Amino acid sequence: MANMSLEKQKMPELAPDIRNKNFEEVALGYTKEQALTEAARCLQCKNKPCVGGCPVQIDIPAFIKKITEEDFEGAYQIISASSALPAVCGRVCPQESQCEGRCVRGIKGEPVAIGRLERFVADWHMANAAEAPQKPRSNGKRVAIIGSGPAGLTYAGDLARKGYEVTVFEALHVAGGVLVYGIPEFRLPKSIVAKEIEGLKALGVKIETNMVIGRIQSIDELFEQGFDSVFIGSGAGLPNFMGIPGENLKGVFSANEFLTRINLMKAYEAESETPVWKGNRVAVVGGGNVAMDAARCAKRLGAEEVSIVYRRSMDEIPARKEEIHHAIEEGIVFRTLTNPTEVLGDEHQNVIGIRCVEMELGEPDERGRRRPIVKEGSEHILPMDTVIMAIGTSPNPLIRSTTPGLETNRWGCIVTEEATGKTSREGVYAGGDAVTGAATVILAMGAGKEAAKAIDEKLSK
Repeated sequence: MANMSLEKQKMPELAPDIRNKNFEEVALGYTKEQALTEAARCLQCKNKPCVGGCPVQIDIPAFIKKITEEDFEGAYQIISASSALPAVCGRVCPQESQCEGRCVRGIKGEPVAIGRLERFVADWHMANAAEAPQKPRSNGKRVAIIGSGPAGLTYAGDLARKGYEVTVFEALHVAGGVLVYGIPEFRLPKSIVAKEIEGLKALGVKIETNMVIGRIQSIDELFEQGFDSVFIGSGAGLPNFMGIPGENLKGVFSANEFLTRINLMKAYEAESETPVWKGNRVAVVGGGNVAMDAARCAKRLGAEEVSIVYRRSMDEIPARKEEIHHAIEEGIVFRTLTNPTEVLGDEHQNVIGIRCVEMELGEPDERGRRRPIVKEGSEHILPMDTVIMAIGTSPNPLIRSTTPGLETNRWGCIVTEEATGKTSREGVYAGGDAVTGAATVILAMGAGKEAAKAIDEKLSK
């Protein structure tokens, strides 16, 4: 019998005044009883509107039904048939704007907690699965992947299951891309990412780290080595800045650098050889998930005050509602309708504040968001000793500058054929942030999945 409660099962969490001082995972996951109660809220709709909101097309009602039957491994197998990274997606996907956003239960209450159930199933599998997946028989085809982020790993998993010999080339010393350098431990434990990658290795995926394609070897050289196709999933790791005076002062970071040093290099630890600067009054400029991550990390490093400085209102802030909620609980200050115009420094070139103006919202822009306009006579100074710019990233120009004939747009993103990921170079496909600019993990996975299908259709003829 369906559970007709209008509310989701609450997710157990660490208390805000405890978690904002450590990097332990905030959300603790459902218990078995909570998962069964929540799964019973699913109405098993025949037309499956939730599936239409999933970029990788997981059969959501089917896996939830398996949960109600207490067949958690069966639920995992349904999810993993479509998703290479179930434990990751259950934690960081914006379900509220995708699968849960289309859930019928959301019309007169809260939607089914699809993401939390996916996480429960994936965590159960990791804790209880006795056997690693078996490597399929090789089909004799070799594919190369540049980048081990969500697009590349999805592409790798889908083709490895079909018997392709897959090699992933990762520029950093650890595989995982943005999953390891960009998303903090308290949202996505790195042990979870490592386990997902171990599952791909069991399928036969080879991962070569410290391999900067475009410097150590080119895409042309990969073809010369006998690869039948190359997929570019190199992400968008080049940080954007505002172009205002003072951005070169000591104490100004890109969110990319700040998060990489914390997440990948563990520079916050006392014994770190390259400790990260720990500010006391920190301004994070931007309103996306990366801004929330940077602000919450700064708080955990011991900052007395951390502010999100965002030029639009709380209604327009693009970060996930859950991340905003967690940030507020942890003591992050939101200075909305505020825009920096200059970073101020002292005689030693250290940051001492930011000059800002107040904004008001005018007519909607081309994306439907009301355009911010400067309010006359509103200039003011906010005392700060650290400024973190979290206003977006762009694809690194290395790949496009070393690959003749690879078409890119004016933002440096690789141009691809819709729904296939095919680029202007024969045999070269691309997907994820390298194509779209900075976006979500699940959209990158969806792009990797589409490209894998397209290259399989081409190479299997």
